[in-house]
Amino acid sequence: MRTILAALAAALLATAAVAEEPEIKLKPGPGLDKVEGNCNACHSLDYIQMNSPFLTPAQWEAEVNKMRGPIGAPITEEDGKAIIEYLKANYGG
Repeated sequence: MRTILAALAAALLATAAVAEEPEIKLKPGPGLDKVEGNCNACHSLDYIQMNSPFLTPAQWEAEVNKMRGPIGAPITEEDGKAIIEYLKANYGG
C-alpha cells in the first residue's frame, strides 16, 4: 500500500512540474506547422531556440537528416524539406 501511495505522489508531482513548463513559441513562417507536428513528437521545441545561436543552415539540414535517418523519426521526405527550410530561414544563424 505504501508503494502505491508513493507512486501516486510521485506521479502527481511530475504532472505538476510538467504543467508549469512555459509554452514554446517559435517564429511564424512557412513550415512551422511541420516543425510543431513532427519535431515536438520526440523533444521539446526549446531545443530549436537553444541551438539556434550555434547551428548554421548546413548544420540544421544535417540535424534533420540525422533525425530522419539514424534516429528513425517518422518524418516524410516532404516534411523534412519543409522543416529544413523553416529552420534555415528562421534559426540559421
